[in-house]
Amino acid sequence: MTRTLILGGARSGKSAYAEDLALASGREVVYIATGQAGDGEMALRIAHHRQQRPKSWTTVEEPLALGDALLRWSTPERLLLVDCLTLWLSNLLFAAGQDFPEVGSITPPPCFEVQRASFLQALQTVAGDVLLVSNEVGMGVVPFGAVTRWFADEAGRLNQAVAARCERVTLVAAGLPLALKGGPC
Repeated sequence: MTRTLILGGARSGKSAYAEDLALASGREVVYIATGQAGDGEMALRIAHHRQQRPKSWTTVEEPLALGDALLRWSTPERLLLVDCLTLWLSNLLFAAGQDFPEVGSITPPPCFEVQRASFLQALQTVAGDVLLVSNEVGMGVVPFGAVTRWFADEAGRLNQAVAARCERVTLVAAGLPLALKGGPC
């Protein structure tokens, strides 16, 4: 079993790289999509990703219970591709439909800690290989608003926690992979 975290900025090529790895594996692929079409622009992004994927792959849409999905779909002969952890994090933050202040502290909904812990535990016990795609958001300026600062901080913490549990970590920039941990994929 190998767990691989693939990090990169927006439009860095991280999803395409993960999909190439999954395709090259020759294994049954289950694509776990975390994105939700909350508006027209996001619906177009999701449609584009669907068109890029081979029709033989099973697609599972799971916006919140990612740990449960990993455990339900992982087998020794399958490869799971999760795209993406930062969309999942955003889904958790806004799951309760609450408004957040631009100034002050952020209290995430109760599902946040429960689902995050469930996901990290499931990642420890998956039965097969997993590719996890996530945005690296810590290389830019510190966001102005409280909710965006919270998101950037939590994305960084999540990426660190996932990287610690993965055998391989790859950073993709300009479509080029750079092995950070565990050598090239």
